Amino acid sequence: MMDAPPPPEATPRATPPASPRPPPQPPAEAVASRRYGVHFSASSFIQAPLSALLEYSGILRAEPGPHHAGAPGEVSIRIVGAGEAAGPSSSGRGGDGAEGVVEDEGAARGAHPSAPAAAAGAESSSSSYQRYDIQQVARWVEQILPFSLLLLVVFIRQHLQGFFVTIWIAAVMFKSNDILRKQTALKGERKMLVLVGITILFVVHVFGVYWCYKNGDLIRPLVMLPPKEIPPFWHAIFIILVNDTMTRQTAMVVKCILLMYYKNTRGRSYRRQGQMLTVVEYLLLLYRALLPTPVWYRFFLNKEYGSLFSSLTTGLYLTFKLTSVVEKVQSFLTALRALSHKEFHYGSYATTEQVAAAGDMCAICQEKMHAPILLRCKHVFCEDCVSEWFERERTCPLCRALVKPADLRSFGDGSTSLFFQLF
Repeated sequence: MMDAPPPPEATPRATPPASPRPPPQPPAEAVASRRYGVHFSASSFIQAPLSALLEYSGILRAEPGPHHAGAPGEVSIRIVGAGEAAGPSSSGRGGDGAEGVVEDEGAARGAHPSAPAAAAGAESSSSSYQRYDIQQVARWVEQILPFSLLLLVVFIRQHLQGFFVTIWIAAVMFKSNDILRKQTALKGERKMLVLVGITILFVVHVFGVYWCYKNGDLIRPLVMLPPKEIPPFWHAIFIILVNDTMTRQTAMVVKCILLMYYKNTRGRSYRRQGQMLTVVEYLLLLYRALLPTPVWYRFFLNKEYGSLFSSLTTGLYLTFKLTSVVEKVQSFLTALRALSHKEFHYGSYATTEQVAAAGDMCAICQEKMHAPILLRCKHVFCEDCVSEWFERERTCPLCRALVKPADLRSFGDGSTSLFFQLF
């Protein structure tokens, strides 16, 4: 009787390896701060705002903390060949072949020092000293910042009325300039009643401001007379700011009257309107350049500092002022000469044959030409259209050739210079 064959051995099933646990995710703030290479938090910003901003902008490097040392479980692997297996780090399976050895990265770098590493260390030391200096300056600024803000609050409280008046007249000035430019751009669509109302509002505002300060020193500098008493520095600034703004608004009243006179402007009248507005603006710039002179003359001519010092500072100021006034006089005379010229400095009136050759169609307004002008580049446009174009540009609208020389800036759009003339 034959023996039964032994039962086949049960092959052990291969158990799938356990899936590794995902590493813990850092918080969102750490990810965002690590993206920029700096740990930026609200607490650090409140404690040292300037240092935190410098670190965030990259000027200062944040000192590496525990969150920069790498995730737990990370190792450094270096491949060691057969010839390098003599050290204690090669113990294991002998010296045949190459094997992976886990060793300390800092120890490996210390065992093989090199010249580039030493140079990099010196450069790192120098940059660390520079960062230390910048950080000390930032901390000093942070220490004096609260006291400086406190002094600023006290200063504003002492000059509260002056601050409010300056902000008010500046806001009115910006709005008035915008209104006047829009009325100039309307051309024939301007409403006479609107222009009259704007003019009355400007006049009332100017007289109202001077009525409120009728006992002050605002009136005398308007006629080039110095104040009766030596003004303090901030009072002198206030006088100059108020007079400068009110003078510009008075010039806006004159411009409104010109816009009412040139209400229906076409061709030559539109060009003359732009020239008149430019002359008024350059006359205003000349007067504004002279306006601060009496105030600063009285301020610098202070005998308390000694006659020699006060005379020297006054003479230097008048010398600097003279150069500025000469420039403004030249610009005003150039604007007057442009007003007296009847011919165009960028072209001439086109003949019938030239208009027919050009097609009798203006390329700017796409209508039949009215008072056509032939430019130096031989292109023809309406006088009204090309005059408005050259208020902003100096080149031909079609070929972009330089046609109008840059001799003088035009203020034909009704705008007024918004920069304050303080000195």
